[in-house]
Formats: sequence, C-alpha cells, structure tokens
Amino acid sequence: MTVPDERERWTPAPPQSLPEPRQPADDRAAWFTYTAAGDQIVWSAAMSAMVGREAEEKGKTRQILSRHVHRDDHAKALGAITEAWTSRRTVHTTVRLMRADGGWFDIDCTLEPMDGPDGAVCGIRGTVRDVSARERARRESARLTRRGETVQASLIEPDPATGLLTRARFADEIDRALRGAGGALLVVRVQAGDTAEGVRPERNADLLHHTAHLIEESARPEHLIGRVGPNEIAVLLARTTWRAAREQARALVTVLSGHVRVWGGLVRFERDAEAGSHGLLIDAEQAWRQSREADRPMTLVAHPVPVRDRQGSYRSRVADALGTDRFTLYAQPILELQTNRVTRHELLLRVLDETDGPQSPIQVLDTAERLDAIFDIDLWVVERAMRLAAEQPGLCLQVNLSGRSVGDPRLTNEVEKLLDRYRVDPAQLTFEITETALIGNLSEARRFADRVRDLGCGLALDDFGSGYASFRYLRLFPIDLVKIDGEYVVDLVDNPQDQVLVRALVQVCQAYGIHTVAEFVQDEPTLRMLRELGVDYVQGYLIGRPSPVVPGRLRKA
Repeated sequence: MTVPDERERWTPAPPQSLPEPRQPADDRAAWFTYTAAGDQIVWSAAMSAMVGREAEEKGKTRQILSRHVHRDDHAKALGAITEAWTSRRTVHTTVRLMRADGGWFDIDCTLEPMDGPDGAVCGIRGTVRDVSARERARRESARLTRRGETVQASLIEPDPATGLLTRARFADEIDRALRGAGGALLVVRVQAGDTAEGVRPERNADLLHHTAHLIEESARPEHLIGRVGPNEIAVLLARTTWRAAREQARALVTVLSGHVRVWGGLVRFERDAEAGSHGLLIDAEQAWRQSREADRPMTLVAHPVPVRDRQGSYRSRVADALGTDRFTLYAQPILELQTNRVTRHELLLRVLDETDGPQSPIQVLDTAERLDAIFDIDLWVVERAMRLAAEQPGLCLQVNLSGRSVGDPRLTNEVEKLLDRYRVDPAQLTFEITETALIGNLSEARRFADRVRDLGCGLALDDFGSGYASFRYLRLFPIDLVKIDGEYVVDLVDNPQDQVLVRALVQVCQAYGIHTVAEFVQDEPTLRMLRELGVDYVQGYLIGRPSPVVPGRLRKA
C-alpha cells in the first residue's frame, strides 16, 4: 500500500518511541503494518501469497508495497492512508492490487492508525480481504448499464423530407419479405405538373411530402413505404397474391395521378426468390421508366431478372467442400490480463489443400461473401463450435461470422436450434462479426445481435480500427468485446502514434462498457504496454499459436 510523501501531512514518531506492532489474532488473515520511522513494512504470510512474493522476504519497504497497488488506484490509496493518519480514524477503501505475475485482484482494506507512546500517530495497520468476485460482478453490472445507455435504441432512420424509411432501411425490409410468403414491390416516380385537381407543388421537398402523405392515407396498414430515390417512393406489398398486388398498385397510382404526375413499376417476387432487395429495386425502377417512355400509368414485371448462373455454381462448390471435409478448425488461446489465465479460444477456419495441407481460407471466404454463398460455411463453423462447447462444459469459444451471414434472417433460427440440440450453455459462445462493411441488412443483423444477447451469448466486433469496423457499430449493436486490429499492435512499443490510437480505442470502449482484445501480441514488452493501456485480453504468438482443434484438449479457465 502506498503512503503519503508530503511530510507536512503526517508526523512519524521517533524510533525509540515505536510500539511493537499489534498483529491480528488470526495468522491466516492478510494484513500489513507500516511504521514511518525506519520505513518498516511487516506483512502476513497470507498477504505475501496474495501478491505472489516470498513470505520471508527481507527489506520490505513502502515502495515495494506501493508497487503492488494498481497504478489507477494510487491516488485513492494515498488519500485513504492520509485520511486515516490525519483524522486518527479507521478508514475503509477498495483498491486493486497487482500480483508478481502481472495479474491483479480487488481488495477491501481497513486502515487503522497506530499510536505511539506519546499519543501521536506513528504508523498504519491494514487488514486486507480479497473481494474480486464481488467487484467483478459490480463492474460487469456497470458495464451492461453503460452498454444499455450507449446502444442506439432503434435502427429506423426516417428520411428527413418525408418521414418514410430510407432506401437502405427499406431494402432491409424487402430482404425480410423475401423470406416470407411472396408479394410485390411498387416504385412510383412522381413529378410536379398540372393534374385533374390543378395541384402543382413547386418545390421537390413539398412534392415528396405531399406524395408520401397521399400514399400513407391510401395504403393498407400492412404496407411498408420508403423513399428510394430523389423523386421515387416505394411500397412493399408483402404476403399477397400477384392479382391482389396488381389491384392495390393500380388503386394507389390512380389516387396519385389525381394530384401529381406519376409513373409506376410493379415487380412480383416469390418466397426465397434468388433476387435480392437491390435487384428488385432496380427492376421496379426500370419498369417505371418503361411506363414513362410508353406514356402509361404502370408497367408490370411478373418475374424478376434471374441472378447469374455462376452464383449457383459456386454454391455447389462450397457444398461439395463442406461435404467432403475440406474445411477444418484451428483454435488460438486468448489470455485474460486480470487473471493471467487463458479463458477463451478463437476458432479459425482452415481449408485443406490436397498437397500443401491446411491453408488460409481468405480467398475462399472472399469469393463466397461476394457471391452471397458464405452462409453455409458460417453455419458449418457454428455447428462445430456447438459440438465442442457441449463436449467440454466451461470452454469459452469465439466464433467468426461474416457480415453477410449476420444480416441473414436464417442465422438467428439456426443458432437457437443448435443451442437446443446440443444443450450448450450460451455463455460459452461469443459470436465475432467480421467484415462489417459487407453487412447487407442492418435491421436483420441487429435482430440477430439482440437475440443472441437475450439467449446469453456474447457479441464481439473484429478488426476494430481497421476501417472495416466503424465506431458507428458500437452504437448500432450491443457489442460486448472489441478486437483491436493487429496492425496497431505489432509495432506498439516503438510507435507513439499506435500507442495514442490504442489508448483512445480502449478509453472509448471503457466508456461504452465494452471489453477489449489486442491481437498479434508477439513479445513481452508489448504485453506490458497493453496492460498499462488497460486492455482486457490479448492473443498472439506470445500467448499461443493456432493449433488443430482436438475435442477435450482445449484448456478451460
């Protein structure tokens, strides 16, 4: 424990006046005494064991003890000792102590002033109790509270001119409808001009606001409406037949034509259609252009344009690779700096090459993501992670998921089914979102994130700071853990700019109630600096290289 350095704040007694330090009756208790004259520290065997020093170590001084106080708690410890010394009262405080191995733990400390024969305070007696479990629970509760306060309540971002859904959010809803019972998409292009009622909105903002109001009054409650272009408004007619969709679309266009000039394009879609939201929007926009060119109210497209054959071909290749066991899993340990123990592992996918053995899957995954064929690969990894967790209760695993898969509405259901099938404790699994720039459906991704958190799983964000993972995602998703991109860690000790960036990232995450992991840790100086910067976890070759997953052989906390 550190003590005041300002001599005017406390008055040590002369050496000949020192009393024999009174020790607690229980020899198993953790305690220490400090007497100012002679700068003498005495501590119990239990205290020595706590901090990881030899019980019979000689020459202990207040400097030695102060080095075991967590750097962020020095001022707090000094204040408590000063108060006990000057007020002559017993003072209670909670601080963190460092162990010799670099880990740390929480203690409750009771500080009592010791009086000399002349009645003056000559030292401090401290009784220590390990309260790490209590403080860890308190910090976790506070973290979750901060997470609740900093995560954005909703992803719905209304268009400022109309109050409707933006194109991006509307596209998300189209993707959801594609998993439903089918329906149709109507896109109308409006233009100011003479109408039957002589209404001529002069400004574009007025035109859009006026049109949006007309559509909202005329559309059915189940219809979703969004602004999808400068003068374009779309209506999603989900869960309806093609005949009913045609009738509803004609009625809407008829209402609008009495107020503004309008052209419409209506595209039919079926359940699980290969066309995605952006493809359907393009088809509907092309249809209204045909209406304008032909001078007719609306053009009907009974079938969306099919996707390229190569997408289906690549999916077949992925299915073949999965079916012939050409994919395998490796695991890399992750060290928790507080306990100095490996408490989790990250699962890493490898592709088995017939001649060169396990290879990085980057090329395969990149192609699969671009051709929207990544879901089956991610699901394969998730299922095997469930098996590992079921075989080894208490083993905590981090599972990588592509941004595309996280935005796929099928993923949430599959995770729930697998948790139930393998009877896995959800707390064993943390889903790590990679390639966030590829998330196509933010609304569905948020639903997945909220659901897995409700189930008890964790959520992590990979490559934070790299440009792929934006600060925006800290507000959009209830992230528990952020992985600082290894680019800023490999040269951390010698690069002041990287130190500034990592410090800032850690501070932001702490403010948001998010844990941090530093990747690519390869040497002890880097590890020490990351401890000083407040990083929670580390992984890299210093901690352990990725190795083939062998059930039952991964270390648990």
